[in-house]
Amino acid sequence: MRPLTYERATAIDEVVRRVANRPGAAFLAGGTTVVDLLKLDVITPDLLVDVRDLPLGGIVAEPGRIRIGATASNSDVAVHPAVRERCPVLAEALLAGASPQLRNMATIAGNLLQRTRCTYFRDGQSACNKREPGTGCSALNGVNRDHAVLGGSDDCIAVFPSDACTALAMLDTTVHTVRPDGATRVIDFAELHTAPGHTPHVETVLEHGELITGLVVEDLPAARRSAYLKVRDRTSYEFALASAAVALEITDGVVTAARIALGGVATRPWRSHAAEEALIGGPATTERFAGAAAEALAGARPLAGNAFKVRLAEQTLITALTDLASRPTEEPSS
Repeated sequence: MRPLTYERATAIDEVVRRVANRPGAAFLAGGTTVVDLLKLDVITPDLLVDVRDLPLGGIVAEPGRIRIGATASNSDVAVHPAVRERCPVLAEALLAGASPQLRNMATIAGNLLQRTRCTYFRDGQSACNKREPGTGCSALNGVNRDHAVLGGSDDCIAVFPSDACTALAMLDTTVHTVRPDGATRVIDFAELHTAPGHTPHVETVLEHGELITGLVVEDLPAARRSAYLKVRDRTSYEFALASAAVALEITDGVVTAARIALGGVATRPWRSHAAEEALIGGPATTERFAGAAAEALAGARPLAGNAFKVRLAEQTLITALTDLASRPTEEPSS
């Protein structure tokens, strides 16, 4: 049995120093992932510092942007009027995840830092470079139906699990933090998560003790016409086999702006610039959408168990784009 100390944070600078100065310390917010991994003995911190009492839970709609505090719950973000109006894709992605009870507890910053649901990572016994660097990746020659076809390496093919991050990847999002030395940092969302490469245990660019204080989602005209489509083994409380976050601007039948991200198929939140470029300037047709889907999956590296995901992801993206393009254009509210 390992001793574990629990503390409640009262000030941001204090909690950052506390965690940074103790290698075995970690932050705790909603706990919907951390507690699971503690029970499985996958993570073994000796100190958990609860940040839920810090003043980081607000959601503020400003001209040109939405500021979301780190400890705002997934439920509160999903139902916020500004989120639903300006970037419905984020609201839909949040509501597609977990269960109402978990969404009420889980925080938006915790969502960014979700750990993979790879069974080899979570069983605590199998070779897993993400859990124990240098031991190997059991999924490569094992049961890999749920694993990534994009962004993997010879050391790891674990899927990144977050629905919300798939939406945030195609929006103009920045992540705001306080570093161990007290300095603040602004990180482009695209730079937050790292590819596994030879160091799959390094999942983000955050330093030990660096605390996420919030997100800023800049207004994106195309995001007002956006949607999230998730395909899974059952219709609730299940992770994506493939998902698509899409946004379109269409003028006289021609796509003038597009944003596309894929979930359930990659090792990190996966925006496809190639698919976007394949759409812009062309007609909003199923044939054009199919071409964009092929571009999005062009770099896939499927294995025996997950080869079906390539076709599934293509069809998910085509369906999402086709449905979105068929919706009537709504004038933004004043």
